[in-house]
Amino acid sequence: MYLYTENPLKFAFSQTEFDDFPLNRESGYGIVGVPFDSTTTYQPGARYGPLFVREASYNFENYNLFLKKRFNASVYDIGNLEAVPGNFHKTCANLKSVVSSMVDDCLIPITIGGEHSISLGVISALDIQDATILHFDAHMDLRDDYMGEKYSHATVMRRIHDKEPLKIIQMGIRSSSLDESEFARDNNIDYYTPNDLRSNIEGMQRIIRKIKGPVYVTVDMDVLDPAYAPSVSTPTPCGITPQQLETLIFCLEGKEIIGFDVVEVSSTVIGDITAINAAKIILDLLFLQ
Repeated sequence: MYLYTENPLKFAFSQTEFDDFPLNRESGYGIVGVPFDSTTTYQPGARYGPLFVREASYNFENYNLFLKKRFNASVYDIGNLEAVPGNFHKTCANLKSVVSSMVDDCLIPITIGGEHSISLGVISALDIQDATILHFDAHMDLRDDYMGEKYSHATVMRRIHDKEPLKIIQMGIRSSSLDESEFARDNNIDYYTPNDLRSNIEGMQRIIRKIKGPVYVTVDMDVLDPAYAPSVSTPTPCGITPQQLETLIFCLEGKEIIGFDVVEVSSTVIGDITAINAAKIILDLLFLQ
């Protein structure tokens, strides 16, 4: 059962009727927006992300010139989650229920945030025991608590690790507390900075290509430099470029992607470059399939 509110604007190239999906056949993708930003601590507005990312998706063609592929994914946009403002736990429970229903219907979840804490709700609904989490972000999000809160955009990867000590690979990291960097070192969490990407992009590509088994991808838009993504909750200078991120995403071709999310889009106007880049990231991942 889906706990969602119908959204009149669908993601570009998605099928209009979910009932047309041939259940229990080849898997498709299900898009759900999560308009939730109640733990945001700097710039609010990520609750508007699903709306403006969907709108920005209509700016793109259904052919990828670099991959030489026409868009061929089966995608169904089921609307927005019924997020509960100010209540992470209820929102997370609703999201877990929705994602579980999507998985039962043979849909791979695509989540548009919303703040980064929502990734916990998605991953809690998936069988990820043998999966790798590929995490693109400016921040580690490995704090045990932030401002007294255990569940926050700044603690989400720590809570995911607590749930299941998975292999986590972080790319684009350039902001961290001492405790987070020590936790990453002590728990075999690999992280790479924008300097690593700039000096050795081929090495970063090899790391992704060597991933074995299922992959869950989470993209916090502040992984990009604020020049390319200014409308995010916690913009951080000296980030990576859209071209670098695209290069790394294309390395996932042929991988078993069990879900992905794009979060922390705080756009509030049509044509905002942050939402445009976010829509492009989702389309890049879909073109791989």
